[in-house]
Parts: sequence; structure tokens; C-alpha cells
Amino acid sequence: MWQNRDVAPSYKVLCVAGARPNFVKIAPLLRALRSRPHVAAPLVHTGQHYDRALSQVFFDQLGIPAPDLSLDVGSASHAQQTAEIIKRFEPVAIAEQPDAVLVVGDVNSTIGCALVASKLELDHALPWAGPARRRPLVIHVEAGLRSFDDGMPEEINRKLTDVISDLLFASEPSAVTNLRAEGIPDERVHLVGNVMIDTLLAARERALATDVVTRLGLTPGGYGLVTLHRPSNVDDPRQLAELLAVLDDVAAEVPLVFPIHPRTRARMEAGGVRPFGARWQLIDPVGYLEFLHLQSAARLVLTDSGGIQEETTILGVRCLTLRDSTERPATITDGTNLLAGTRRETIWPAFQQAMREPCSDRRPALWDGQAAERIAAAIDRTLAQ
Repeated sequence: MWQNRDVAPSYKVLCVAGARPNFVKIAPLLRALRSRPHVAAPLVHTGQHYDRALSQVFFDQLGIPAPDLSLDVGSASHAQQTAEIIKRFEPVAIAEQPDAVLVVGDVNSTIGCALVASKLELDHALPWAGPARRRPLVIHVEAGLRSFDDGMPEEINRKLTDVISDLLFASEPSAVTNLRAEGIPDERVHLVGNVMIDTLLAARERALATDVVTRLGLTPGGYGLVTLHRPSNVDDPRQLAELLAVLDDVAAEVPLVFPIHPRTRARMEAGGVRPFGARWQLIDPVGYLEFLHLQSAARLVLTDSGGIQEETTILGVRCLTLRDSTERPATITDGTNLLAGTRRETIWPAFQQAMREPCSDRRPALWDGQAAERIAAAIDRTLAQ
């Protein structure tokens, strides 16, 4: 049962999700919060990702209930999208009068809704033991991650959200170190583990029961899996073409499966960029369970995604991150990730190393499937009176 509606709640946490990685994180948080009869935890879907393959399929496969409120923001430039999120979320927050607003990750929905919450004046005093206030708490899950690359829009979203958050939940020790260095008081920061791993561990058995590997004619351990979607990799046709050329050389060694993100497909079509040859399988995006199975059975994964670095670490599959920096260093020090860069002279040696060396069997502390429960308990200690 997601929510016991028969008991009057003592406080309300308005939970926000808007993009594909958010849904994977919000599922265990909703379960943990809604398992407490004294907590109301309505879900707001901003609609930042609205394509079925990036949105509805996650609700279906992860058992997330229908959103209580949908903003239907849609796509636009970063400025326009963030502004529209702020514009549409403010009246929702005023009507809901939440004691806390919980945001996850680093997308535009995260910073937009956090900004609204940080300036919202409630009709009631906040029911907590801290100093008297009439503003809801801003809760950031996955706080403190830093790539130290301000060219990434996500890095700006992360940093700004952390500054205005009251409770910051970190997934790995480096995040705590980063927040401390930025002057965030220790009492606001909690190291709780990784909610994405909560979802992975809960779904792994169902994922492995899907038929996606056999349906695509793949041999477990005999293929590589590719994902590309970051603007720095796909928006410039020359950069995208160079990346695909290196990956085509990889495909000569290990056949590649490439679920193409809608953004990447559009850039490929606009730029006339396309990998050729039978050693590639180009497919549409797949659901969470199918993609988890594809990762689990892959020889290696080549990606520019942050979350996939984490998932492959727990699955014990070698990951090559096609970026020059990562905000998830635990996946390198205590996982299976190699930072491969974005150029042939760095990607090809990293690929050769990945094929030659066995994966580490180390795993980050607290990535054990209980992060959401730790977060719910910490919120309870702060708000339950």
C-alpha cells in the first residue's frame, strides 16, 4: 500500500519528479514516506520528460502511482523550461501548503521547484523543533555531487539547489566533503546511500525475467551497450560524429547496442550523422526493466549518463564514462567505472584496459537498498512532532 489515507497526516512532503532519472529515484522515496500513516506525500510530475519511453513506462514498471498533480511543462530551452516550471509550480505549492518540498537529482525541475519552495510563505508555522519559520523545508536528495565542470547545466542546478536546501541527503562520502567545503553546516547534511540502488535491487529479479536480450538476438557477455544524450556530446555534429567513429572501432571488437535517446536521434538526423554496419543495433529507448537487463548482460557499457555509472557499479559490469569528469567518483574508487573522456586518444586506451582487466568487486558503502528508509526516518526526526 502506497498511502494510508485513513489517518490524518501530521505533516506534508510535496515530492517532485520531472525527468527519467527522477522517476527511478522518487519510487523508493514515495514508498518509504507513504508507508508512514502520519505523512502525506503527494507527487508532482512537472512533465519535463513527457515521452512515453522516458516517463509513463517508468511509472508502469516501477509501480509509481499516478501523479497527484501534473504541470505538463514540456520541452524548451533551459531558461524557458525552468521559468515555466517555476510559473506552474508556484500556484500548486500555494494551494498544497506543504511542510516540505522534496526534490531529487539535478534537472531543471529540481532547481525550479526548490526555488519556489525557498521563497514560499506558508499559511501556518512550520511544525518542527527548529527556529520559528513559515517557509517549507527544501529537501534535496542526491545533494553534494560535483563534476567541477560549470559547463554542465546539471552542475549549476546541483550547486544552486544545495545552497537553498535545508536537508541535504548525500549518496557518497565525496558529496559530504563537497558540501562541507562549500560551507553547508554539517547538521543539514546526511550521508544515507543511493536511492537509485534501492530501485535497482528491488527490480533486478523482474528485470532479468524480461526477454529483451533474447529478443534482440544478443549473447550475454558478448555485446557492448551505448547511451549518449548530454549536449556536450551530441549537440555538435562534429563531436557526435567523432564519438560514433571511435565507437564504431569498438564495435569491430564488441558488437554494440544503442538505444537512441530522442534528443540524440534528433541531433543525428539534423546533422546527417549515423553509425553504419551490422555490428551496431540501433533501437528505440526501452523501459527501465529491459534496460537494466541489457546492462546486466553486457560485456561493458559506454555512456555519458551519471545514473548508469552507479547502476553498472552495483551490477558488476565495466562502465566507460564518455566524459572528462564525473560527479560520482565512488563509482571509480569503489566500483566498475573508468573515466574515458570524449576523444579517440582517451577512449580507445580505456576500452583496451576495460577488456583486459577484471572489474573491481568493491561497492560503495550504504548502497544497500535502504537509502529511502534512512531519508524518511531523518525527515521524520525533523518534522514529526
